[in-house]
Amino acid sequence: MSASISLHALIATIVKQFEQAGLVFGHGTATAHDEACWLVAHVLGLDVTATLPDMALDTAAQAAVASVVEARLAQRQPLAYLLGEAWFCGLPFRVNQHTLVPRSPLAELIHEQFRPWLDAREHQTLLDIGTGSGCIAIACAVHMPWLEVTGSDIDADALSMAAENASRHSVAQRCNWCLADVYDGLQQRFDIIISNPPYVPDAAAATMPEEYRHEPAHALYSGTDGLQHVARILLHAREHLSAGGMLILELGETAAELQQQLPELPWIWPELEHGGEGVLLAAADVLQRHDHAIKQWYQQRLQSS
Repeated sequence: MSASISLHALIATIVKQFEQAGLVFGHGTATAHDEACWLVAHVLGLDVTATLPDMALDTAAQAAVASVVEARLAQRQPLAYLLGEAWFCGLPFRVNQHTLVPRSPLAELIHEQFRPWLDAREHQTLLDIGTGSGCIAIACAVHMPWLEVTGSDIDADALSMAAENASRHSVAQRCNWCLADVYDGLQQRFDIIISNPPYVPDAAAATMPEEYRHEPAHALYSGTDGLQHVARILLHAREHLSAGGMLILELGETAAELQQQLPELPWIWPELEHGGEGVLLAAADVLQRHDHAIKQWYQQRLQSS
């Protein structure tokens, strides 16, 4: 270990190590360079959102960085788990292996307050299904300070972390956390229902990179076609949406499967400027008009399973 090395030189070394080890990214970063910058900035207490200065690092700083680098190489965990923190919608969130690492393209819609598809100021309540760390619910509460939000999840430990994150961002008074499987136990109607549900087909588990295997399986996988949870959300969405409300779902690559199975429904698929795919919007009146088709589709799925 050198007596002194520049921060930029250290980052270049880490990038080479990550690339040679064949690490997989996608948990908040897309490249080895982005991940190396995030790692170094976090460990050294620098602003992770700013350009990093080319400062000299002593042996103590190098050792602190090296410890996390070695863990990333040896364990192949997402960096967010090693740091205990991830960023979403411009906000830091505490995370652990009870929660997915935040990385949803829904952040773009939240930044824009769901414009132009929805006038969020006319809506007061929001439900986030499968809230995990609470990142989506809390980001909505921060960026739309008039909203009362509810986050549901089947993992009590995840809900504890969501509550902690809500306090961190000073929105705890407008956030409710509910131990629930989709809508179970929820009686109220909501103006907005949003979710990044499990949507990866079960068979994909065998080929997923090791980094993804550290995340909770119940938050990733959803039946043979990836639509098991989406089907449950759609089936009862109309009963839990207010008149004039909106359902917003992230489906990723599984969006094509839903379009094939329910081609007659007039879904809205926003074009995203900052990457990502498969975000679905469905107004309450659309779900009302096509309620019979959705129920029939759901029953056919049950019969064929």
